[in-house]
Amino acid sequence: MLHSMTGFAALKGEADGYTWAWDLRSVNAKGLDIRLRMPDWIEGLEPAVRAALSKALGRGSVNLNLRVNKGEDQGTLSVSPTNLQAAIDALQVVESAAMEQGIALQPSRAVDLMAVRGVLETTVTQTDNKALLSVLTAQLPSLISSFIEMREAEGQALLEVLSEQLVQIERLTVSASEAAEARREATAQTLKDNLARVMENTEGADEARVAQELAMIAVKSDVMEELDRLNAHVSAARDLLQTEGPVGRKLDFLMQEFNREANTLCSKAQSVDLTRIGLDLKAVIDQMREQVQNVE
Repeated sequence: MLHSMTGFAALKGEADGYTWAWDLRSVNAKGLDIRLRMPDWIEGLEPAVRAALSKALGRGSVNLNLRVNKGEDQGTLSVSPTNLQAAIDALQVVESAAMEQGIALQPSRAVDLMAVRGVLETTVTQTDNKALLSVLTAQLPSLISSFIEMREAEGQALLEVLSEQLVQIERLTVSASEAAEARREATAQTLKDNLARVMENTEGADEARVAQELAMIAVKSDVMEELDRLNAHVSAARDLLQTEGPVGRKLDFLMQEFNREANTLCSKAQSVDLTRIGLDLKAVIDQMREQVQNVE
């Protein structure tokens, strides 16, 4: 299946008082360029992420961002025996002093003691970085899978566009063959007329040598070899589009060959129709080359 180098995926998660958000995206590049932005205090995360991306992807400029935030952890409420006893002792002192002076106080309640600072304390559990690393790396395959699915969807759209462009190139190649065949008789007659004109105006010329030179000119103007190669390139491109794995580099090289044949066809055209077809070929090939730049 054809993959595009353009893709995007995002994923969120939370555990042990932490929340995080992944952001993974890529654009086209000649090779695989991975750039990571993530917390450096989670030891071992960056190598694991880089290894996973390198294994799953072939080409592209890939950027991955990970933001990790620590939430407000309420922890576990518990009574401090030391502070509770201190509060009770203080309360007894206050009540004794009040009684000695004849002051009546309201009976003490448990809630009054709990309100004393330090009686209730919060025990906060610190998250182990290894545990957080384990959770994050466990989520990584889902992120990469979503990312690859999007690249595959983009690749399917690319496949349809490239296939249609190959059909256009094939049709134009057929038209070029017909135009080349149509000009063949006229070209042969022109060469004969030129030969007769040369022989009439040149004394002592070697007729065989002149004919040989004109034959070489005719060979140089023959475009059938270029058209045959164009057909071969179309077939090779279709095979690559059905090949599993990264094929972008091979397609890019093939587009150079397509362009070379189209340029040669234009230089040999020597007719308005064939020149027009050659220029149309160059236009389609250039459009296809731009699309190929996005193939992994």
